[in-house]
Amino acid sequence: MFGVRQKAAQGLGSMASFRASIVFVLLVSVYICIGQAEHVKYKDPKEPLGVRINDLMKRMTLEEKIGQMTQIDRSVASADVIQKYFIGSLLSGGGSVPHLQATAKEWVDMVNGFQKGAMSTRLQIPMIYGIDAVHGHNNVYKATIFPHNVGLGATRQVMKFKLIEHFRDLGNGDPELVKRIGEATALEVRATGIPYVFAPCVAVCRDPRWGRCYESYSEDPKVVKAMTEIIPGLQGQLPSGSSKGVPFVAGNRHVAACAKHYVGDGGTHDGINENNTIISRTGLLRIHMAPYYDAVYKGVSTVMISYSSWNGKKMHANRDLVTGYLKNYLKFRGFVISDWQGIDRITSPAHANYSYSVHAGIHAGIDMIMVPYNYTEFIEELTRQVKNKLIPMSRIDDAVGRILRVKFVMGLFEKPYGDYSLVDELGSQVHRELAREAVRKSLVLLKNGKPGTKPVLPLDKKAPKILVAGTHADNLGYQCGGWTIQWQGVTGNNDTKGTTILSAVKSTVSSKTEVVFEENPSPDFVKKGEFSYAIVAVGEAPYAETQGDSMNLTMLSPGPLSVCKYVKCAVVIISGRPIVIEPYVSQIDALVAAWLPGTEGQGVADVLFGDYGFSGKLPRTWFKSVDQLPMNVGDKYYDPLYPFGYGLTTSPANSN
Repeated sequence: MFGVRQKAAQGLGSMASFRASIVFVLLVSVYICIGQAEHVKYKDPKEPLGVRINDLMKRMTLEEKIGQMTQIDRSVASADVIQKYFIGSLLSGGGSVPHLQATAKEWVDMVNGFQKGAMSTRLQIPMIYGIDAVHGHNNVYKATIFPHNVGLGATRQVMKFKLIEHFRDLGNGDPELVKRIGEATALEVRATGIPYVFAPCVAVCRDPRWGRCYESYSEDPKVVKAMTEIIPGLQGQLPSGSSKGVPFVAGNRHVAACAKHYVGDGGTHDGINENNTIISRTGLLRIHMAPYYDAVYKGVSTVMISYSSWNGKKMHANRDLVTGYLKNYLKFRGFVISDWQGIDRITSPAHANYSYSVHAGIHAGIDMIMVPYNYTEFIEELTRQVKNKLIPMSRIDDAVGRILRVKFVMGLFEKPYGDYSLVDELGSQVHRELAREAVRKSLVLLKNGKPGTKPVLPLDKKAPKILVAGTHADNLGYQCGGWTIQWQGVTGNNDTKGTTILSAVKSTVSSKTEVVFEENPSPDFVKKGEFSYAIVAVGEAPYAETQGDSMNLTMLSPGPLSVCKYVKCAVVIISGRPIVIEPYVSQIDALVAAWLPGTEGQGVADVLFGDYGFSGKLPRTWFKSVDQLPMNVGDKYYDPLYPFGYGLTTSPANSN
């Protein structure tokens, strides 16, 4: 009996030891699993960038990879859609907003809501949200709207030498100014929870009939190259010793930038949007490719492809220039993105052969496709082509690796969500003062007094009675131009916040000065008004892209210019490009090109009344007649009304 008990006790002891061993093994297994989970390489910011990219890609399915290559508009997106299709990117097209006059906090909440879908996927790859911010955060209510690029191209960086009172115009725009504008824009975009902008446009517009000419800094590639300094403004200053072509974003106060539209968009025949750029390879590289050298060198994160063609070859299908030149020769390591429905437009009519378009676009080297609505069609077609070996897996991996590189560099994996910490940056007074400075520096004085008379500018602040006239004197929408609140822009003063030219004049002159506004006054009204002088603001109505193509380049309503027949006048042209003014110049006393100045009209009054001097220079040739177009500086037959680089200068009238 004792032996039985002893054996039983031994058995129980053995069982206990066995159980203890099992528990030990389980604990060790759990510990190992936890250890492995804690050391998922792609989630570890201490791991080298290449290691993180490779580790994540090894874990991804084909469906997850193709999802990363897909960008859709917010209007068709939801957290569920993002989670189901592994969508890698969202965007707001022009006017695509949470609701009219949405606040910065509401934007943050919307973007974060979409991000929750991405962070609910198996691998928790954050999506990247992009938006057009081409002259400030232009889709958003109360944002600071800076002058469009053509105005910034008119600015000049001036150096003052200390030993003598001597100033030197350094030419080629004011890169330091646009860098500060880039920094301000990045803060306002981040204030709404968005980390990616489709800017800057580095087109070299060679024909003002093109409807996107105001998005170009200049007809001169040297000016456009210099103004790529906006990229380190947007993204942050590239650290010294950085590898050429590797994207860089300096934390959550900066954004990923996008150089566009690659390449030759500003050189299309007759300035027709999305048309054919007919030029030799040497000419293409010298003129239109020039800004991309600098953009890539400065670490731009993405490059957008142009709708246009080069010598008949659609850029969205041009493997030689996208993969061969941009990726291989220039060593660009960010990702290449299509334009809005860009691959659809490879065929004419658009979407006529979608299978071909998908193959041609991906084969060319485009990494992310801006679908933006029919995303299931794109996903299904690309999946089919990969599975049938029509598109090699190596091309998919190249695309996804580039997209992930940008997301890792941006810090999206560590901080995928926006917050409210920057909401006060949207439309801040500091940024509005910067925009006002940019307006002052962008103004070009074309005429100041008729022959044999004294200069008209600066205007007298203490004049008893003045007239303000013209379609553009009290219209914030006209003042801002296209790509403002809506894709095609807006009209009137109710869609965003800012200062019109009329309001600026009223706040600048003496309290004793009577300011009379009449948009299109009759001759009798002017004759009987006893005005000391008139300020007349006229120009173009807002437009964007193809809707802005114009063969005649006339102003919206020249009628108010008749004021100049009866009273001394200063005419302010609000336009995105040179327009027909030659028939009116002789009757005008003073003439100012103000371009599309944005929300801060006070900058116009600052210079008209002499608080600051005129310093801007024409970034484009001002033609006499549209029959001369295209005409650019350096052309054999060059006979402009005002040549490239022209601009009268004045000194501040401190006593005024």
